[in-house]
Amino acid sequence: MAWTSILAIYLLFWVMTAFFMLPFGVRTHDEMGIEKVPGQADSAPANFRPRKLLLRATIIATILTGLFVANYEYGWVGADDVNIFPDPPSQTQR
Repeated sequence: MAWTSILAIYLLFWVMTAFFMLPFGVRTHDEMGIEKVPGQADSAPANFRPRKLLLRATIIATILTGLFVANYEYGWVGADDVNIFPDPPSQTQR
């Protein structure tokens, strides 16, 4: 596999992981007992930490990319293994 393909797969995993993890661990001002600024939305996060999110997304994307590349090289799970609609039996036999 070319390194550019690995980089593209890593970036896809990274973006998906970052968006998936955005709502986890974030609390609103009401949950934390902090006073809101006038005009602030009720759902606005009070403890958003982007560096922590980026670090977690980087670690998880690295692990997922490593597993993906290893599966590509060693063929642990192939397309036939995940085929949920197997071919119907042949109708030519009587």
